[in-house]
Amino acid sequence: MKAIVYDEYGGPDVLKIAETPKPEPKADEVLVKVHATSVNYGDLLARNIKNATSANFNMPMFLMPIIRLIFGWSAPKNRILGSELSGVVEAVGSRVSAFAPGDHVFAHTEMKMGAYAEYAVVAANGLIAKKPANITHAQAAVTPMGALTAWCILRNVEIESTATKSRRILVNGASGSIGGFAVQIAKAYGAHVTGVCGGPRLEHVRALGADVALDYAKEDFTVRGEKYDVILDVLGKSSFAKCQDCLTEEGVYLLASFRTWPIVQTLWTKLTGGKRVLIAPSSYRQEHLENIRAMIEEGKLKALVDRAFPMDQAAEAHRYAESGQRKGPVAITMVEG
Repeated sequence: MKAIVYDEYGGPDVLKIAETPKPEPKADEVLVKVHATSVNYGDLLARNIKNATSANFNMPMFLMPIIRLIFGWSAPKNRILGSELSGVVEAVGSRVSAFAPGDHVFAHTEMKMGAYAEYAVVAANGLIAKKPANITHAQAAVTPMGALTAWCILRNVEIESTATKSRRILVNGASGSIGGFAVQIAKAYGAHVTGVCGGPRLEHVRALGADVALDYAKEDFTVRGEKYDVILDVLGKSSFAKCQDCLTEEGVYLLASFRTWPIVQTLWTKLTGGKRVLIAPSSYRQEHLENIRAMIEEGKLKALVDRAFPMDQAAEAHRYAESGQRKGPVAITMVEG
């Protein structure tokens, strides 16, 4: 089969098309003919992990050597990137009953990667579900990681508005995969949502349903005088110190990244009470992806794609995703449709 591979770390041009063995599903696995995959933050980081810095590594730096060993110290161990996919089931293992050949599915392969290929295997009890019927494969492919992460993080705070209590949520980094779905999930629960992003992506964030969209280059949300019950800072670009004055008395500065100092702040503010920092590690389950599928089919969530590149333009897809000009999620299509 054809796959997008990389044999060295570096810029987008390390990606190339090569023939690789077609995987065979084990007894408890599903073989998927991949129609589309995504260009997500993890792919960009893994492609150039050798040159990662504290600015783009969203975990404590003492974990960097471990991650480097997992991915390969001097060269990639796994040549095929891609942790999100959408496609059609080609075959199933002998113990699989939940899926059958011909099923349209979407999935998240986690650190196993492997989605940048014509075929990929996914554990039948893993992060795989029937594809929402009302979206394309490209739209489905850019959904699992961001939607699952946003769902799991926001479950740790109160975001639902009621007749007597209106919740105000700000998402810093609202145009990315996690931030974009966080905007939509908060809106689905009735919150008033402010999305912060770069200027080229304002319209995308508005299309996701944000009540207010702010260009971080032109306006600092921390000095607007607004108060928020939750500030979700997706990539930790701000800080608790900067955000304290725009949090309500029991407001939460919520982080998707996992860095050392915010971990200390999470523990300390839990003891002191009042405004607090919260790092909420994501714990994904198949039922969560089923919930995401249902919300998309019910029209509560949108899966918008900025651009979709064909398989032989994978390097261009990565280059565009890193250019600062993208307006939303970027997909790579293996099959038209």
